[in-house]
Parts: sequence; structure tokens; C-alpha cells
Amino acid sequence: MNIIIRGLGTATPPLYVTQEEAYEFFSSYFTLKPEEQSLYRRILLDSRIKGRYLGMDTTTEVLETDPDRLLARFLKFGRTTAVAAARRALAEAGVETTEIAGLIVNTCTGYLCPGLSSFIAEDLGLRSSIRFQDLMGMGCGASIPNLEAAAGMLVRSGEGPVLSIAVEICTATIFPSHDPEMVVSNSIFGDGAAAIVLDLAPDNRPVGLVHMVDFSTGLFPQYRDNLCYRTEGGLLRNHLSKRVPVIGARSSTEVISWLLARHSLSQSDIAWWAVHPGGTVVLAQVAKELELADDALRFSYNIFENYGNMSSPSVLFVLRDILDNGRPNPGQKGILLAFGAGFSAFAALIEFASV
Repeated sequence: MNIIIRGLGTATPPLYVTQEEAYEFFSSYFTLKPEEQSLYRRILLDSRIKGRYLGMDTTTEVLETDPDRLLARFLKFGRTTAVAAARRALAEAGVETTEIAGLIVNTCTGYLCPGLSSFIAEDLGLRSSIRFQDLMGMGCGASIPNLEAAAGMLVRSGEGPVLSIAVEICTATIFPSHDPEMVVSNSIFGDGAAAIVLDLAPDNRPVGLVHMVDFSTGLFPQYRDNLCYRTEGGLLRNHLSKRVPVIGARSSTEVISWLLARHSLSQSDIAWWAVHPGGTVVLAQVAKELELADDALRFSYNIFENYGNMSSPSVLFVLRDILDNGRPNPGQKGILLAFGAGFSAFAALIEFASV
């Protein structure tokens, strides 16, 4: 069966903060040690990020440490941002909400039961007979297995379209700590959502935006402690070791090699690379490991510069940027690539289609 992307929508919360404003805030409201102040200055003022979108009403909500209020903020902004992205994807696809046959939502920045799917379905007015899934705990790479699950749902049921949504409110997990890894985490993560309308192509014709060709997944538990959330005092604490760029690049190389081998392709056959913008060091290491040209990851760098690391929706923001500004030719092949908690790595082989 020919699985296609009919629409792709992205959205962010309304509050935007530049890195300069973030530095002034942390300097004014946090008690910083000299080395901590220096690290915040270096990351916030000298890094590539210009600013980030934050799921909060005012910047002073950064100071909130009550788990219940943080979860309420996650729900409020996760819900509205996901719905905004979904409406944009549906509009591009020319699909009414009553036509949606399936819904899959992934997140890792807040735990709800029922999951966000219940709230999103209500807000969009989706039908009661909808197939739905909530994916949790997969980290920054989760939007790709979300798409694979959506494709599987289509193949099994033969009924579409399916709405795939990746949404993260990373700022609901800002953790007050003097540890350098928390300074990094507090300085680069932002909030956002991306939604895709996935469907079966009529008469097996590659219409729409993108044809989903195949997926590849790698799970490397020996590296699990290098990238994860930990719960401390009821709060989610992001743990990022210095080894993440190297581990991520090497694990990504493995899953890509498996994927390309199955289709008798080489890297030279890939015209477009949508790589998760986890940071400039991460992107540089991926480019080095894959021996990519300097400008191959320019769209990933662009998203990181303008949004920071939004976790799982980020790679779909990159794909949106490629579609809007790269203007791929029909038939050209691309790779979606992301990695996350587990330690896990995910890749999708895509082919661009005529609109």
C-alpha cells in the first residue's frame, strides 16, 4: 500500500523569548554560582539559538516547582498547541475532522491518564469510533515511530486518514539545579507541536506531499543512562550526558545503514536530510559520522536557530522547512532521522511527490 502525507502542520505557544531575555531572567531570578553564570552566558548569548517559544502565560512561571501546577500547564499548552498544529495539517490536506479515522499522539514532557488524545479528540470534534493511541516515554525521536504506528493503522484497517501528532511542552520540565547539564537543558529546549495527516494514496499513485517508503528503528539499552528523564521530588529532570552527540550519531548511522540496505540504496541517493536538531554539537557529529556535505543539514540548523530543541516535533518542523524552502522535486528521496531516550534511534525513508 502507498502511504502518503497529505498535510503537515506546525504550531508553537504564543509566548516568545529571545535568548538575551532568557539570560536576563535567569540572572535576575536564579541564585547562580560564577561558573553557572558563565555557562548560561555562553549558551544563551553565544549559541546559535535566537529565541524559543514557551508554553506559559508569563516568564515568571519558569519559577514554578509545584508538580500539580506544572502538569496543569503541560495540559493547557500541550492541548492548544497540538490542536493548532492539527488544524493546519487538516487544512493543507483538505480533510474535515469528521473524516479522520485514526489518531496517534506522542509526548514525553507530561503524564496524563487519559492521555492528550482524549482532549485533542474533544477539541477537534473527532468521531467516537476513532482508533487512537497515546505513545509515551520515547523522547526526542518519538514522532517517527508515531508515523510508523499510523502507517500500520492504515494498512491494517484500510481506512484513513490518520492524524499523527507530536507535542512537547519541554518548559514544564525546567528543573532548578546548579548542575551544568541542567543549565544546558534549561537553555536550549522550547515548546511546539507538529501534526501530519497520513492516508492511503488513491489507486496506488504517489500524490500528496510525501510518500512514506519505510522505517527503521534501533534500541541500544547499554546507553540508556546517557539520555533520559528522572523523577526527583515529583519533578521531571532531564539528563543529558556529554556522550549524547557521539552515541546519537553512531546509533543513527546504524539505523540508516539498515534502512538503505533494505532498498539497495546508498547515501548518495538521498537528496534531503531532515535530522532532529538536538543542538549544534549533535548536528555536527551526525554530519561527521555520515560524511554529509556542510549544507546538508541547513534546514535542521535553521529550526534549531529559530525554535531551539522542541524534542519530538522538531524533526517534523525540519521537514516542513524543507517542503516550504527546499522545494524538493517529485521523486527525490529523503531521510527523517531522530534519536531519543532508551537509547533509541529512528529513521524513515521518504519520497517527495507532486502536490
